[in-house]
Amino acid sequence: MSLGILGTKLGMTQIFDEAGIAIPVTIVQAGPCTVTQVKTKQTDGYSAIQVGFSEVKEKALNKPLLGHLAKSEAPALKHLREYRIDNAGEYSLGQQIKADIFSAGQIVDVAGNSIGRGFAGYQKRHNFGRGPMSHGSKNHREPGSIGAGTTPGRVFPGMKGAGRMGGKRVTVRKLTIVRVDAERNLLLIKGGIPGKPGTLISILPTNKVGK
Repeated sequence: MSLGILGTKLGMTQIFDEAGIAIPVTIVQAGPCTVTQVKTKQTDGYSAIQVGFSEVKEKALNKPLLGHLAKSEAPALKHLREYRIDNAGEYSLGQQIKADIFSAGQIVDVAGNSIGRGFAGYQKRHNFGRGPMSHGSKNHREPGSIGAGTTPGRVFPGMKGAGRMGGKRVTVRKLTIVRVDAERNLLLIKGGIPGKPGTLISILPTNKVGK
């Protein structure tokens, strides 16, 4: 359990290291986030903090949410996210969480909504192979038979086929932070992350231990 941060994807570019090797990076506007609630084992049964991100006009939020934010004297914030941590008591309401909680070389997990691709066929959606392209095949991009015979006489639920592709929450694990710009709250993360520019993302220190 560790503290994360909310941010938005700005886009991709490349930078060069000391050896002149090009590194593809995604630029992320990470925070600043405001601590809007502190949960402890004594009051809530577990230890966590809630942070808010992306200031909006008050008319964009309902009264219960505005009342909740008023307790921490926070402005109207569009996105709220809770992170379970062991030392929640060390944080206070209204405290700012910025990009400097991360450091260059740190391994993180990035979660966000992937780009929606609309309705896609089974080949694009599941990377299936195509049928024969010879004359008279009539089965170039058809899924073929997916049903059973007399028993059970139906198609099992969950069968891979055509349908809506993308637009789901995706987590990309074990990405490396190449550079941290603490003044502008920017993180340069090696590789690609979910979503298009402007997508809300959540960045956490990785919890997967690999070889």
